Amino acid sequence: MAASATSGVFLTNASSLCFRKTDSSKRSSLRTRAVSELGFVTSQLSGIKISCNQCDVIGALSAPLTPRIQPIVARRICPFTGKKANRANKVSFSNHKTKKLQFVNLQYKRIWWEAGKRYVKLRLSTKALKTIEKNGLDAVAKKAGIDLRKE
Repeated sequence: MAASATSGVFLTNASSLCFRKTDSSKRSSLRTRAVSELGFVTSQLSGIKISCNQCDVIGALSAPLTPRIQPIVARRICPFTGKKANRANKVSFSNHKTKKLQFVNLQYKRIWWEAGKRYVKLRLSTKALKTIEKNGLDAVAKKAGIDLRKE
């Protein structure tokens, strides 16, 4: 169709448009022959799969579908009160404001659970600890919808 400055040729098919270099060296001819026999080439660096159809035209790039792995990190939220980090400004002497997070005062505590006749290790805020001392562990856990039998 049209030639470009990088010594290549645009190839058009009924449904696709792609660019293929026209090089007469043995290395590229062996590679294109191997590509036409296999039907795809996998990059060793990033795992990108380059596929081509029957007329040796390179199609769209498709990355392999892998689920993102999330690191297991304890969230900074109290399960009993629902308290979480507050977004605030840090104000300097020159009144320059920068954003910062004020985290909840979460503590790991072993609390005696009377109904289960055992200790339960919980990560809770100091406000929830005061509420548990006032109302009892069963009442606070029931109100928050937490099942203590799991832990």
